[in-house]
Amino acid sequence: MRLLTFLTGVIFLNSTDKQLLKKFYNALEEKDAEKILVLDMSKTAVPTDYFFICSGNSFTHIRALRDSIVSEIEDTDLEIISYDKGKDYDWLVIDAGGIVFHFFTRKGREFFALENLWIDADRLSI
Repeated sequence: MRLLTFLTGVIFLNSTDKQLLKKFYNALEEKDAEKILVLDMSKTAVPTDYFFICSGNSFTHIRALRDSIVSEIEDTDLEIISYDKGKDYDWLVIDAGGIVFHFFTRKGREFFALENLWIDADRLSI
């Protein structure tokens, strides 16, 4: 699921792709996710199109963020490949194929610094 079109080195998202990313971004904002970051992973070796990375203020908060996105994905054509169902983790993941969501506690995000591992990935403004 390559959601991007490349023309002259500039990345363009079609309107459907923009709507889908915006839908997930808005859902995270509505649940008060912190420091929401969307990475375009097309320039990396990772077999996905986008990473969503965000933080929550507690284990309960990141579980609520995860559950909200699971619900949002179920309303789309995306398929959830797998997701963390555990409790009290500093990092939870949803793999929806073309989009992977990462939910961190503040402590977990600082420790793992996932966005720093993908310095070549473009940061998208949603």
